[in-house]
Amino acid sequence: MSTMVRKASGFEIFNHWALALSCILLAITGFGFLFKVEGIFSFFGGGQSMKTIHNYLGVVFSAALFLSIFNWLKEAMTFDADDITWIKMAGGYLSKKAKTPPMGKINTGQKFYYLAILVFGIAISISGNIVWLTSGERSAILLSHLVHNIAFDLIVMAVPVHVYLATLANPGTLRIMITGTVPLEWAKKKHPKWVAELESHK
Repeated sequence: MSTMVRKASGFEIFNHWALALSCILLAITGFGFLFKVEGIFSFFGGGQSMKTIHNYLGVVFSAALFLSIFNWLKEAMTFDADDITWIKMAGGYLSKKAKTPPMGKINTGQKFYYLAILVFGIAISISGNIVWLTSGERSAILLSHLVHNIAFDLIVMAVPVHVYLATLANPGTLRIMITGTVPLEWAKKKHPKWVAELESHK
């Protein structure tokens, strides 16, 4: 039986799924509002009901986004020469023969993805709250709607890529956010610098 190592805590798993599920539901309801999709309105009990659900899902998303800072921001902000090499070779995704540089707990692509979600998530949270909670100048409301919609578009484009890379493109990755553990040999192959750090603390 393979030796397993813990890569994500219970809190990280909960935080990830709170962020992911609220994001997905916000995207669905947001899509309904943006394109006036009657079927989505009906599913959520009508326009006013969906607006209320959307607003409070935004609270869940904002809270989960804030808590994610304690899980992933430090790692995502740590870059070295191996990250530069990873960028130059596009993570090895463009060639089966490419040998990617050793990675830490998360790879360079995951770092950029998290930072993008954090930035666009903050933008969509602040703009959404302005639209929801204020009755200020019309220009401020219109600007908030614009920021909200742009951030929405960027997040909706980024999330499917993340799902693909965490499942079909990299088998074994999804289990991290289900059980929190991975086989040691898999970890040595995908995140050797992180494994070395773990072993140095034994």
